[in-house]
Amino acid sequence: MPETILVCGAGGFIGGHFVRRLLAEGRGNVRAVDCKPLEQWYLRHPEAQSVQSNLRTFDTCQNAVRGATVVYNFAADMGGMGYIESHKADCMLNVLINTHLLVAAREARVRRFFFASSACVYAADKQATTAIMPLKESDAYPAMPEDGYGWEKLFGERMCRHFREDFGLETRIARYHNVYGTHETYHGGREKAPAAICRKVAQAKISGVHEIEIWGDGEQTRSFTYIDDCLHGSELVMDGSYADPVNVGSSEMVSINQLVSLVEDIAGVKLRRRYKLDAPRGVRGRNSDNTLIQMLYGWQPSTALATGLATLYPWVYDRVSRLG
Repeated sequence: MPETILVCGAGGFIGGHFVRRLLAEGRGNVRAVDCKPLEQWYLRHPEAQSVQSNLRTFDTCQNAVRGATVVYNFAADMGGMGYIESHKADCMLNVLINTHLLVAAREARVRRFFFASSACVYAADKQATTAIMPLKESDAYPAMPEDGYGWEKLFGERMCRHFREDFGLETRIARYHNVYGTHETYHGGREKAPAAICRKVAQAKISGVHEIEIWGDGEQTRSFTYIDDCLHGSELVMDGSYADPVNVGSSEMVSINQLVSLVEDIAGVKLRRRYKLDAPRGVRGRNSDNTLIQMLYGWQPSTALATGLATLYPWVYDRVSRLG
Protein backbone atom coordinates (compact mmCIF):
# COMPACT_ATOMS: atom_id res chain seq x y z
CA MET A 1 0.00 0.00 0.00
CA PRO A 2 1.33 3.51 -0.78
CA GLU A 3 2.18 5.52 2.31
CA THR A 4 0.11 8.50 3.43
CA ILE A 5 2.09 11.75 3.50
CA LEU A 6 0.77 14.56 5.69
CA VAL A 7 1.66 18.10 4.58
CA CYS A 8 0.87 20.70 7.24
CA GLY A 9 0.58 24.29 6.06
CA ALA A 10 -0.40 23.02 2.61
CA GLY A 11 -2.51 26.10 1.96
CA GLY A 12 0.55 28.32 2.16
CA PHE A 13 3.23 29.17 -0.39
CA ILE A 14 5.90 26.52 0.27
CA GLY A 15 3.45 23.87 1.46
CA GLY A 16 1.28 24.26 -1.64
CA HIS A 17 4.24 23.90 -3.97
CA PHE A 18 5.47 20.91 -2.01
CA VAL A 19 2.13 19.11 -2.38
CA ARG A 20 2.38 19.72 -6.13
CA ARG A 21 5.85 18.16 -6.19
CA LEU A 22 4.82 15.11 -4.17
CA LEU A 23 1.86 14.47 -6.46
CA ALA A 24 3.98 14.87 -9.59
CA GLU A 25 6.47 12.36 -8.23
CA GLY A 26 3.77 9.90 -7.20
CA ARG A 27 5.29 9.64 -3.74
CA GLY A 28 2.07 8.40 -2.06
CA ASN A 29 -1.34 9.51 -0.88
CA VAL A 30 -1.10 13.17 0.10
CA ARG A 31 -3.18 14.64 2.91
CA ALA A 32 -3.00 18.44 2.78
CA VAL A 33 -3.96 20.42 5.90
CA ASP A 34 -4.16 24.17 6.55
CA CYS A 35 -6.12 26.47 8.87
CA LYS A 36 -7.31 28.72 6.04
CA PRO A 37 -10.63 28.09 4.28
CA LEU A 38 -9.98 25.98 1.18
CA GLU A 39 -10.86 28.81 -1.20
CA GLN A 40 -8.05 30.90 0.34
CA TRP A 41 -5.28 28.34 -0.21
CA TYR A 42 -2.42 29.66 -2.33
CA LEU A 43 -2.41 26.43 -4.36
CA ARG A 44 -4.99 23.65 -4.16
CA HIS A 45 -4.66 20.26 -5.81
CA PRO A 46 -7.74 18.08 -6.44
CA GLU A 47 -5.61 14.92 -6.34
CA ALA A 48 -4.78 15.54 -2.66
CA GLN A 49 -7.07 15.10 0.31
CA SER A 50 -7.47 18.75 1.38
CA VAL A 51 -8.59 19.49 4.93
CA GLN A 52 -9.18 22.77 6.75
CA SER A 53 -7.97 22.33 10.32
CA ASN A 54 -6.30 24.53 12.93
CA LEU A 55 -3.25 22.58 14.09
CA ARG A 56 -2.69 24.64 17.23
CA THR A 57 -4.78 22.15 19.24
CA PHE A 58 -3.73 18.61 20.10
CA ASP A 59 -6.93 16.86 19.01
CA THR A 60 -6.74 18.37 15.51
CA CYS A 61 -3.11 17.26 15.23
CA GLN A 62 -4.11 13.74 16.27
CA ASN A 63 -6.80 13.69 13.59
CA ALA A 64 -4.44 15.05 10.95
CA VAL A 65 -1.66 12.56 11.72
CA ARG A 66 -3.91 9.50 11.98
CA GLY A 67 -2.84 6.93 9.39
CA ALA A 68 0.09 9.03 8.13
CA THR A 69 3.55 7.54 7.84
CA VAL A 70 5.42 10.75 6.99
CA VAL A 71 4.77 14.29 8.29
CA TYR A 72 6.00 17.56 6.76
CA ASN A 73 5.44 20.61 8.96
CA PHE A 74 5.43 23.88 7.00
CA ALA A 75 2.59 25.35 9.09
CA ALA A 76 3.35 28.72 10.68
CA ASP A 77 1.88 32.16 11.22
CA MET A 78 4.57 34.24 9.55
CA GLY A 79 5.46 36.73 6.86
CA GLY A 80 8.15 39.17 5.84
CA MET A 81 10.09 41.41 8.20
CA GLY A 82 7.26 43.93 8.42
CA TYR A 83 5.00 41.20 9.80
CA ILE A 84 7.27 39.23 12.12
CA GLU A 85 8.65 42.37 13.81
CA SER A 86 5.13 43.52 14.70
CA HIS A 87 3.57 40.12 15.50
CA LYS A 88 6.09 38.49 17.83
CA ALA A 89 3.50 36.84 20.08
CA ASP A 90 1.55 35.44 17.12
CA CYS A 91 4.77 33.99 15.70
CA MET A 92 5.72 32.49 19.08
CA LEU A 93 2.36 30.71 19.23
CA ASN A 94 3.53 28.58 16.31
CA VAL A 95 5.20 26.51 19.02
CA LEU A 96 1.79 24.98 19.69
CA ILE A 97 1.65 23.58 16.16
CA ASN A 98 5.03 21.91 16.21
CA THR A 99 4.72 20.63 19.79
CA HIS A 100 1.30 19.07 19.26
CA LEU A 101 2.33 17.62 15.89
CA LEU A 102 5.43 16.02 17.39
CA VAL A 103 3.44 14.43 20.21
CA ALA A 104 0.78 13.21 17.78
CA ALA A 105 3.44 11.88 15.40
CA ARG A 106 5.12 10.00 18.22
CA GLU A 107 1.82 8.45 19.29
CA ALA A 108 0.99 7.48 15.69
CA ARG A 109 4.48 5.98 15.19
CA VAL A 110 5.12 7.95 12.01
CA ARG A 111 8.24 6.94 10.11
CA ARG A 112 9.75 10.41 9.73
CA PHE A 113 8.96 14.04 10.66
CA PHE A 114 10.16 17.15 8.77
CA PHE A 115 10.38 20.62 10.35
CA ALA A 116 10.72 23.73 8.19
CA SER A 117 12.96 26.07 10.16
CA SER A 118 14.38 29.46 9.21
CA ALA A 119 17.60 31.43 8.93
CA CYS A 120 15.99 33.70 11.55
CA VAL A 121 17.44 31.28 14.14
CA TYR A 122 20.95 32.62 13.53
CA ALA A 123 22.65 34.75 16.18
CA ALA A 124 22.16 38.47 15.60
CA ASP A 125 25.78 39.38 16.40
CA LYS A 126 26.90 37.32 13.40
CA GLN A 127 24.67 39.38 11.08
CA ALA A 128 25.59 42.92 12.11
CA THR A 129 27.34 44.04 8.91
CA THR A 130 26.53 43.90 5.20
CA ALA A 131 29.77 42.06 4.33
CA ILE A 132 29.15 39.09 6.59
CA MET A 133 30.64 35.63 6.43
CA PRO A 134 28.09 33.08 5.21
CA LEU A 135 26.23 31.51 8.11
CA LYS A 136 27.07 27.88 8.84
CA GLU A 137 24.73 25.69 10.86
CA SER A 138 26.73 25.99 14.09
CA ASP A 139 26.33 29.79 14.01
CA ALA A 140 22.91 29.45 15.63
CA TYR A 141 24.72 29.16 18.97
CA PRO A 142 25.26 30.82 21.40
CA ALA A 143 21.58 31.57 20.85
CA MET A 144 20.57 35.11 19.91
CA PRO A 145 17.92 34.57 17.19
CA GLU A 146 15.38 36.98 15.67
CA ASP A 147 13.05 37.96 18.48
CA GLY A 148 9.72 36.13 18.37
CA TYR A 149 9.75 34.13 15.14
CA GLY A 150 13.43 33.16 15.38
CA TRP A 151 13.12 31.97 18.97
CA GLU A 152 10.10 29.84 18.08
CA LYS A 153 11.95 28.21 15.19
CA LEU A 154 15.02 27.53 17.32
CA PHE A 155 12.84 26.01 20.04
CA GLY A 156 11.13 23.86 17.38
CA GLU A 157 14.52 22.58 16.24
CA ARG A 158 15.42 21.58 19.81
CA MET A 159 12.07 19.85 20.25
CA CYS A 160 12.72 17.80 17.12
CA ARG A 161 16.17 16.89 18.37
CA HIS A 162 14.94 15.71 21.76
CA PHE A 163 11.99 13.77 20.35
CA ARG A 164 14.52 11.94 18.20
CA GLU A 165 16.92 11.34 21.08
CA ASP A 166 14.36 10.45 23.76
CA PHE A 167 11.55 8.82 21.78
CA GLY A 168 13.20 7.54 18.61
CA LEU A 169 11.08 9.71 16.28
CA GLU A 170 13.19 10.32 13.18
CA THR A 171 13.17 14.09 12.64
CA ARG A 172 14.79 16.17 9.89
CA ILE A 173 15.26 19.95 9.85
CA ALA A 174 15.85 22.39 6.98
CA ARG A 175 16.75 26.02 7.64
CA TYR A 176 15.25 28.09 4.84
CA HIS A 177 16.82 31.32 3.61
CA ASN A 178 14.23 33.71 2.13
CA VAL A 179 12.29 31.44 -0.20
CA TYR A 180 10.49 33.14 -3.11
CA GLY A 181 8.51 32.22 -6.21
CA THR A 182 5.09 32.35 -7.84
CA HIS A 183 1.94 31.91 -5.74
CA GLU A 184 3.51 33.63 -2.75
CA THR A 185 2.11 36.60 -0.84
CA TYR A 186 2.86 39.83 -2.71
CA HIS A 187 0.70 42.39 -0.88
CA GLY A 188 -1.21 42.89 2.35
CA GLY A 189 1.64 43.09 4.88
CA ARG A 190 3.01 39.53 4.97
CA GLU A 191 5.02 39.67 1.74
CA LYS A 192 8.80 39.21 1.68
CA ALA A 193 11.32 41.35 -0.14
CA PRO A 194 11.36 39.77 -3.65
CA ALA A 195 7.57 39.79 -4.04
CA ALA A 196 7.27 43.21 -2.39
CA ILE A 197 9.84 44.73 -4.75
CA CYS A 198 8.17 43.08 -7.75
CA ARG A 199 4.83 44.55 -6.68
CA LYS A 200 6.24 48.04 -6.15
CA VAL A 201 8.00 48.02 -9.52
CA ALA A 202 4.85 46.75 -11.24
CA GLN A 203 2.74 49.45 -9.58
CA ALA A 204 5.22 52.13 -10.62
CA LYS A 205 5.26 50.92 -14.21
CA ILE A 206 1.48 50.63 -14.47
CA SER A 207 0.80 53.99 -12.80
CA GLY A 208 3.56 55.88 -14.59
CA VAL A 209 4.80 57.23 -11.23
CA HIS A 210 8.38 56.08 -11.55
CA GLU A 211 9.32 56.02 -7.89
CA ILE A 212 9.86 53.21 -5.38
CA GLU A 213 9.98 53.16 -1.59
CA ILE A 214 12.75 51.01 -0.13
CA TRP A 215 12.83 50.00 3.52
CA GLY A 216 16.09 51.02 5.19
CA ASP A 217 19.02 52.35 3.19
CA GLY A 218 18.91 49.47 0.72
CA GLU A 219 22.41 48.30 1.61
CA GLN A 220 21.28 45.44 3.88
CA THR A 221 22.28 42.13 2.28
CA ARG A 222 20.44 38.83 1.85
CA SER A 223 20.36 35.66 -0.20
CA PHE A 224 17.08 34.53 -1.77
CA THR A 225 16.18 30.92 -2.55
CA TYR A 226 13.98 29.99 -5.51
CA ILE A 227 11.05 27.74 -4.62
CA ASP A 228 12.12 24.81 -6.84
CA ASP A 229 15.52 24.72 -5.13
CA CYS A 230 13.81 24.84 -1.74
CA LEU A 231 11.62 21.86 -2.62
CA HIS A 232 14.51 19.78 -3.93
CA GLY A 233 16.68 20.59 -0.93
CA SER A 234 13.85 19.72 1.45
CA GLU A 235 13.48 16.27 -0.09
CA LEU A 236 17.22 15.65 0.19
CA VAL A 237 17.17 16.61 3.86
CA MET A 238 14.05 14.57 4.62
CA ASP A 239 15.28 11.44 2.84
CA GLY A 240 18.86 11.69 4.10
CA SER A 241 20.48 10.17 7.16
CA TYR A 242 21.73 13.44 8.69
CA ALA A 243 19.42 14.52 11.52
CA ASP A 244 20.72 17.94 12.63
CA PRO A 245 19.64 21.21 10.92
CA VAL A 246 20.84 21.83 7.35
CA ASN A 247 20.85 25.13 5.47
CA VAL A 248 18.62 25.15 2.40
CA GLY A 249 19.45 28.53 0.94
CA SER A 250 21.12 30.26 -1.96
CA SER A 251 24.64 31.54 -1.43
CA GLU A 252 24.15 34.40 -3.95
CA MET A 253 24.20 37.42 -1.66
CA VAL A 254 22.84 40.76 -2.90
CA SER A 255 21.88 44.07 -1.35
CA ILE A 256 18.27 45.22 -1.45
CA ASN A 257 19.38 47.96 -3.85
CA GLN A 258 20.78 45.26 -6.16
CA LEU A 259 17.52 43.32 -5.85
CA VAL A 260 15.62 46.43 -6.98
CA SER A 261 17.98 46.86 -9.94
CA LEU A 262 17.42 43.27 -11.04
CA VAL A 263 13.64 43.72 -11.03
CA GLU A 264 13.95 47.07 -12.83
CA ASP A 265 15.98 45.36 -15.58
CA ILE A 266 13.31 42.67 -15.98
CA ALA A 267 10.53 45.26 -16.04
CA GLY A 268 12.40 47.58 -18.40
CA VAL A 269 12.01 50.61 -16.16
CA LYS A 270 14.21 52.84 -14.00
CA LEU A 271 12.77 54.27 -10.79
CA ARG A 272 13.68 57.05 -8.38
CA ARG A 273 14.48 55.55 -5.00
CA ARG A 274 12.99 56.87 -1.78
CA TYR A 275 14.39 55.33 1.39
CA LYS A 276 12.20 54.79 4.46
CA LEU A 277 14.83 54.67 7.18
CA ASP A 278 12.40 53.99 10.04
CA ALA A 279 10.87 50.89 8.40
CA PRO A 280 11.57 47.35 9.65
CA ARG A 281 14.76 46.08 8.06
CA GLY A 282 15.89 43.05 10.07
CA VAL A 283 19.54 42.11 10.44
CA ARG A 284 22.17 43.99 8.47
CA GLY A 285 23.44 41.01 6.50
CA ARG A 286 22.59 37.33 6.04
CA ASN A 287 23.85 34.66 3.66
CA SER A 288 23.87 30.86 3.58
CA ASP A 289 26.98 28.72 3.99
CA ASN A 290 26.26 25.61 1.90
CA THR A 291 29.32 23.58 2.83
CA LEU A 292 27.29 21.04 4.79
CA ILE A 293 24.56 20.34 2.22
CA GLN A 294 27.22 20.04 -0.50
CA MET A 295 29.21 17.59 1.63
CA LEU A 296 26.15 15.51 2.56
CA TYR A 297 24.26 15.45 -0.74
CA GLY A 298 26.57 16.89 -3.41
CA TRP A 299 24.08 19.69 -4.08
CA GLN A 300 23.20 23.26 -3.26
CA PRO A 301 20.56 25.71 -4.53
CA SER A 302 21.69 26.90 -7.94
CA THR A 303 18.91 29.00 -9.50
CA ALA A 304 20.32 32.47 -10.14
CA LEU A 305 18.31 35.27 -8.56
CA ALA A 306 17.82 36.96 -11.94
CA THR A 307 16.39 33.71 -13.32
CA GLY A 308 13.94 33.25 -10.46
CA LEU A 309 12.84 36.89 -10.57
CA ALA A 310 12.20 36.59 -14.31
CA THR A 311 9.49 34.09 -13.37
CA LEU A 312 8.17 35.90 -10.30
CA TYR A 313 7.88 39.43 -11.73
CA PRO A 314 5.46 38.65 -14.62
CA TRP A 315 3.31 36.63 -12.21
CA VAL A 316 3.13 39.58 -9.79
CA TYR A 317 2.68 42.12 -12.60
CA ASP A 318 -0.29 40.18 -13.98
CA ARG A 319 -2.04 40.23 -10.60
CA VAL A 320 -1.25 43.87 -9.88
CA SER A 321 -2.59 44.91 -13.29
CA ARG A 322 -5.84 43.04 -12.60
CA LEU A 323 -6.27 44.85 -9.29
CA GLY A 324 -5.93 48.16 -11.11
